[in-house]
Amino acid sequence: MRLGKVIGTVVSSTKAKGYESRKILVVQPLDADKKAVGTSFLAIDAVQAGVGDLVLTIEEGNSARQVIEDEETVTVKTVIAAIVDDISK
Repeated sequence: MRLGKVIGTVVSSTKAKGYESRKILVVQPLDADKKAVGTSFLAIDAVQAGVGDLVLTIEEGNSARQVIEDEETVTVKTVIAAIVDDISK
């Protein structure tokens, strides 16, 4: 799992089969202090996240497909699996 912040949305007039009803968001990875690290990436939203939300992402195909409850239809690399309420150290 990876911590990140949703920084944007992807708008597409045409999507490949299996992606039609799925929201794709732009996520900036963060460290535990909520500071940006690395390059932003795209993720399929499974939890109704929005711009500004702190989220947890899963970056493994099989686990990601299980989160969106799709075993074979869609090729998935990254999924937003949770909206984070708080981080304590």
